[in-house]
This record gives sequence, structure tokens and C-alpha cells, in this order.
Amino acid sequence: MASVLPGIRRAAPKLSKDFFICHRCRSTPSPTLRKVQALGNGFRSNNVRFFNTAAVPGANPNSVFTKASPLASLSQNIAQTGAKEHGVKQSSFPATSSKSVAYWLLGSAASVFGIVVFGGLTRLTESGLSITEWKPVTGSLPPMSAADWESEFTKYRASPEFKLLNPHMTLEEFKKIYFMEWGHRLWGRFVGLSFVLPAIYFVARRKVSKSMAFKLLGISGLIGVQGALGWWMVKSGLKDDLFAPGSHPRVSQYRLTAHLGAAFLCYTAMLWNGLSILRDNRLVSNPARGLEKLTQLSSPQLSFFRKSVAGLALLVFITAMSGGLVAGLDAGMIYNEFPRMGKGFAPPKSELFDKFYSRKEDGSDIWWRNMLENPSTVQLDHRILATTTFTVILSLWAYTRYSSKVRAALPKAARKGMLGVVHLVLMQAALGISTLIYLVPIPLAAAHQAGSIALLSGVLVLGNRVWVPRSSLRLVQNSLKQASGAKPVGPKAMRADLKALQRNGPIVRSS
Repeated sequence: MASVLPGIRRAAPKLSKDFFICHRCRSTPSPTLRKVQALGNGFRSNNVRFFNTAAVPGANPNSVFTKASPLASLSQNIAQTGAKEHGVKQSSFPATSSKSVAYWLLGSAASVFGIVVFGGLTRLTESGLSITEWKPVTGSLPPMSAADWESEFTKYRASPEFKLLNPHMTLEEFKKIYFMEWGHRLWGRFVGLSFVLPAIYFVARRKVSKSMAFKLLGISGLIGVQGALGWWMVKSGLKDDLFAPGSHPRVSQYRLTAHLGAAFLCYTAMLWNGLSILRDNRLVSNPARGLEKLTQLSSPQLSFFRKSVAGLALLVFITAMSGGLVAGLDAGMIYNEFPRMGKGFAPPKSELFDKFYSRKEDGSDIWWRNMLENPSTVQLDHRILATTTFTVILSLWAYTRYSSKVRAALPKAARKGMLGVVHLVLMQAALGISTLIYLVPIPLAAAHQAGSIALLSGVLVLGNRVWVPRSSLRLVQNSLKQASGAKPVGPKAMRADLKALQRNGPIVRSS
């Protein structure tokens, strides 16, 4: 009997109150029992803090009121019950997403990086129009028999590309370009499935924060839009009425750029959110150190640099999109010299703004149509944007190196990130000039396209190292409040703290 009593004492506080009431009293409670229950409810709502040793100054950690004691467990159960009775709702999503989600997002970004480069190879080998139908499910398998291959080849022979460019193509030659396009489409399906299915799992298992769950939903939708844009782009090269009669059959440069832009946006969202999750986990793991780091990044001396990095990311994106227009118009096949274009640094004005591209009698559209449809003007635009990007990056690097205030305030990781961006832009400039001079060879052109997304990656990594998001600041402050037993920080207080942090340094609210 003596050996049983300790177990009963340990289990008693965890038992429900109904365990000590008979079945008859539970079904028809007496007035006395109602008073006892009401007294217990009032005790739970008003005096629950008595058992919270974290809130009692000078509490003895070895007393009976510690978390390890049965009475402390009972107080926690009472507190949870009281919270439910008073309608206090707690989110089932965690405050920070799991690191596994970050690694999965970075892996998905790497897959998108690969498909962008492979898509460039598909375009450079003129394989993109080899499959003339869009079958999201049944198109996952290539032709399996000679009859299937002959059927696909017959469909391709009816396309403008075969009639005008490849009238002598054999079936074996057709298979080569077919497998290029089929591989690109299959990779696209893999990107979609490898993102959507794990996203559903992570959200269902509450491995992500609530805000991240909505972001994953947005990226999933963007992947679907990207697939639709891909077929919309291919469709533009299969109809004679979408390009001038007798001209080189090609997809619309507008649709090609839209398809490329959607891929860049998918990649940016995956990479940025993956890096953000890893950063938040590092900050929360050591809140005091994290607040110190955020304080350093919130220095007024870095305000201009942070904004410049954000503008630089937009500039790199726009430059890459202008490269999509160059690719869609084959504008890299003219003026294969640098830095001059013919006799000067720019073609004559009459060539840059040719009336041939205007579709209105009054010529009101001559400016923007030449900017987007004239190969000479499009190449000049790309040169100007690329040169501007190159100059801005070198200027920012010089600013961080020779400004004593910025150099002292900028963390070491950010300085390394800035230097990495400089190396990437030097490589990208060399690839771009080489691609132009050597008449767009496939290896150099593919490397140049890969360099554009690599440069964007470097700028995003740099931005992630110097940016101070409000959500990260709130996570760090709430971690500090939980450690000190104070109330969590709300959105309004967090915004006020962010402003004060930029002016005065760390803020630690008292409870």
C-alpha cells in the first residue's frame, strides 16, 4: 500500500474534477455542488497567477510550486481551462517556420534556376516549337511507338517553323529537338509537383508560420500561371497571323519575356523566403544577440545603402527582362561589337525610331513600339541597362569601402555579400560582351542567361543580410519578453520600437 500512495499523489492533480464526483451528481448537480463549481471557476480566472512561479518575484525554484511539482501542473491545466472559458484563441501555426521548410524552398529555387537555364537552351536550339499541343497529363510521356512518333512529326510538319526553316528535317533530327522541349516541360511539371505537394504537407503539419502559409499559396499560384504562360508563348509561334508573312517563325517577344519574368519571380520568392526563414531562426535562437544585430543594421548610416540594394534588385530584374526582348527578337545577331554600334556608340536616330514599326497613321506609337519591337533599339536599351547596372554595383561597392561611417556600421557578412555581387557583375559583363562579339554561340548565350539569375541571386542574398523586416524584430522582441515573463509585443508597439531602434538603439520593455 505504501508503494501505491506516491503514484496516487502524483496522478491525482492530473485527474479530471469529474473523477471525484459520482455519476448521479454529475447528471443532476445539487445547489451545493453548483456553488463549489462556481467558486472553482472564479478561482481559475482570478487567482491562476498565484501558481505561476515565473510571475512571483523571488520564488524558490525548489518549492512545491515549481513546474516539476504536481501543483504546478495543476495550475497550468487550470490556466488553460480558464483561457478556453474566456474565449482566448491561440494560433495553431508557429511563430517561426521550420528550417526544413527553408531548405526545401532553397532546393526549389535551385530547381527553378536549372529550368530557366534549360529553357534558354531549348530556345537557342530552336526546339521550343517541336511539340504543337499542350497536354498537362498525357503529355508527360514521350511517343512510345513508331506510329506515335510519326503522328507527332506530322503535326510538326504542319507548323510554320517546319515549312519555312526545316523543310528537309528528318524524323531522327526531329526527335532531338522534341526531347529538348519534352524535357523542359517535364521539368516544369516536376517543379510544380515538388513544390505544391510539400507545401500542403508543411501547412497541414503546422511547420510554417501563418504568414508563410499564405506566401506558399501565392507561390503555388504563380507556378500555375507560369505553366499557362509557357503554353501561351509557344502558341504564338504556331500561327502565321502572329508574325509577318514570310518572316522567321518565332514566339512573341512579349510572351517570351512574360514567361521569363514569371520564372524570375518564382525564383525570387523561393530564394528570399528560404533565406528569411533561416535568418529568423538564427535571430530567435539567441534573441539578445539577434536584437544587437538588428540594432546594428538599423543604423541611420545604412539607410541609403539598404534602399540602394532594393533599387539594385529591381534594376537587375528589369535588365534581365530587356534581355528577354533581345532573345525574342534575335537582336543579338546584329551590331556584334562593343562598345560601338556601327560608326558610333548608338545607331542613327532614323534607325532607332523607324516608322516601319508604327501601326498608327499619326505615328503616336512610334516611340514605345521601337523600344519593344525594333531589334536595334532593343539591343541599345539592353546595353544601356546593363551598363547602368554595372556602374551602380561598382559605385555601391566603392561607397561601402571608402565611406568610413558605412564601413564601420556594415556587418562583415554584408561586406562579403557586396564583394560577391561585384564578382558576379564582372563575370556577367564579360559573358554578355563575349556572347555579342562571337555571334551568340549556344554555350556562351546559355551561360549569360545563367549569369543574369546568378547576379539577381547575389543581390537578393545581400539584401537579406542588410534588411530589417518588422516581422523579424517582433519575433526577437517577443522571444525576449517570453524569457523575462513580460507580455508579447503587438504590431503597433513593434512599429514604434522599430523607429526608436533606428534612433536610440535596443529597446527592452518592462513588464
